[in-house]
Amino acid sequence: MMRLLISGGGTGGHIYPALALARYALSADKDTAVLFVGTERGLESKIVPQAGFRLETIPAMGFQRRLKQVIPVLAVSKAGLARARKIIREFKPDVVLGTGGYVSAPVVLAAVLARRPAVIHEQNALPGLANRLLAPLVSRVCLSFAETGRRLSFLSKTVVTGNPRASEVAAASREEGLKALGLHPDRRTILAYGGSRGALQINKVMVNYIRECGLPPRSQLLYITGDIYYEQVMDELGPIPVGVKVLPYLNNMPAALAAADLLITRSGATTLAEITALGIPALLIPSPNVVNNHQYYNARLLADRGAALLINEPDFNHLRLHREIERLWSEPERLARMARASKKMGIPDAAARLYDCLVAVQKKQARGGN
Repeated sequence: MMRLLISGGGTGGHIYPALALARYALSADKDTAVLFVGTERGLESKIVPQAGFRLETIPAMGFQRRLKQVIPVLAVSKAGLARARKIIREFKPDVVLGTGGYVSAPVVLAAVLARRPAVIHEQNALPGLANRLLAPLVSRVCLSFAETGRRLSFLSKTVVTGNPRASEVAAASREEGLKALGLHPDRRTILAYGGSRGALQINKVMVNYIRECGLPPRSQLLYITGDIYYEQVMDELGPIPVGVKVLPYLNNMPAALAAADLLITRSGATTLAEITALGIPALLIPSPNVVNNHQYYNARLLADRGAALLINEPDFNHLRLHREIERLWSEPERLARMARASKKMGIPDAAARLYDCLVAVQKKQARGGN
């Protein structure tokens, strides 16, 4: 039996891998006790309880580089650390896992201070500042990409597990996905979305593409706007053309991904784990609004291996999108090569790998190791 405390949140990219790992842990040992720690403002406050897991919250804020914002951040961080230490004292976890987001750092640090074994999961190709600082303090650093280890100085602690979200997506089938979403089985399917919250620039381009260009023959589009953009997008689109399905949000993303022949999306780490688990050719538009431009480096990994096309946001418009789709549709062998390259990068047993790492850390602690 394991008492597992998981902290990560803010966006779906940090939450869905954590949930995938939690579900796998329970399938491996039904007596596993799982507790999530997040914030009241992050998506985890909604998604984690809906998934049937207990969530405790702490105050937390992202690191700010502006001097006038440093003091409020430090004050919140101090309060968050104190709250995290209290939660750890009460729950008594065997292992603490940090999956990223600004809530993760104080919880992992609290575990270290309490001499509880801690593991961090770095999802991006370029490791974040918090994980670089925490790496020397924790028991293990689990990586989604082998290349990430080259950027960390504590290589002896790293293990490549992949992203556990991949394990849930890999089990999805195309036929079931098409049926679940009401899509035509004989049409090529384009899936477009901007991450768990949506993306303004992708929405602008998609609206213009639908209105000005239209879909190629025998094609259909599943377009997920993000909750906050849905009404605006629907107003701008007007009548929805045949073959286009627009949704504000979708809980069953594995079904949508399994149904897709081509993906248009951002390049968050969890999205890439999903893409490579199924081997989906993709047009990746990295968000320029993320720390350290990490989405660019994520997308670069896939593009360099021929699994995706990387389009920087300033170069992304409806005419460019139309050209790329037409080109790929007219070159089925190229599309197939991209799919094979993507699939080759996938780690479909990532949840099992990460869970095995946590079990090893727990056993080592029980033997009196560090």
